[in-house]
Amino acid sequence: MSESAYLNSIIEKAKQYYKTIVLPEGEDERVLKAAHIITEKKAAKIIILGNEAEIKSYFEKNSWSLEGIEIIHPETSPKLQEYTDLLYEMRKEKGMTREAAAQTVLNYNYFGTLMIKNGDADGMVSGANHSTADTVRPALQIIKSARKDRGVSSFLIMVSNGVPYLFSDCAVVINPNEKELADIALTSADTALKFGIDPKVAMLSFSTYGSGKGEQVDKVKKATELAKEALAADEYKNSGIELDGELQVDAALNEVVAKKKAPESHVAGKARVLIFPDLNAGNIGYKLLQRLGGCEAYGPMLQGLKAPVNDLSRGCFAEDIVGVIAITALQAAK
Repeated sequence: MSESAYLNSIIEKAKQYYKTIVLPEGEDERVLKAAHIITEKKAAKIIILGNEAEIKSYFEKNSWSLEGIEIIHPETSPKLQEYTDLLYEMRKEKGMTREAAAQTVLNYNYFGTLMIKNGDADGMVSGANHSTADTVRPALQIIKSARKDRGVSSFLIMVSNGVPYLFSDCAVVINPNEKELADIALTSADTALKFGIDPKVAMLSFSTYGSGKGEQVDKVKKATELAKEALAADEYKNSGIELDGELQVDAALNEVVAKKKAPESHVAGKARVLIFPDLNAGNIGYKLLQRLGGCEAYGPMLQGLKAPVNDLSRGCFAEDIVGVIAITALQAAK
């Protein structure tokens, strides 16, 4: 199990709430190992979706207890009709028929998301064997965004030398416009506050304060302006959030570089929340740090939903899943 002091602190906090988290990928050994670890630590109650006999056999083979874990086979669940009716009522205005609802509910990601909507679970973690779209689509259709004026985006918690950083967006919004990029920054700052990460937000670019030119730089500049305007509103009064841009990543993270490139900035050199200009930059950046830099990466996870449904990288390890489960449990407690 990871030696990350930050992750261990998240697990300890999650124990206080003992939320119910559903894992719809019971066919994956990494998911089953993570379910075992998180249950042993008593950080969450786990529901695994899948073939009960096969899951029990795997636990028995590893001499693991199933105490504190519930296994549900969606096809034979006594709540299958209840969830079908719920989905139909929610989606009929979009053209969904009862027959289509009955078929869709057998998709384990939809089944797990409907469990949350029905109050039978507090959150869900998926993505070890599914694309981000497969995880996000049911959440957007069923859970929906917490605020009508903002969309849903993703974030990762990256831990480098014991220090946690928040990265966004690395998985959902492909090429955000100025307003979307500003909203991602604001939502990420709120998320950082929830997880004890210093909300110093850097709007990243290949330019620092006009050193580069072009539409890509202009987009980040305008998004920075919009975000700063929003932070002046009463809802952010005394929040402690500081935001600046456009900043190159070295200026955002390194104090020596910051003194040369952005000496007046209160964020440069101290940023802990990094907002990428598009999905190319975010996805490439976090995977480079994870694979070559040795950083711990937890996520991508969704932010901006009414209830937490979180995504995994398909290249994740069992220990990564443990971290995302604990983070999801904390999101559900907020």
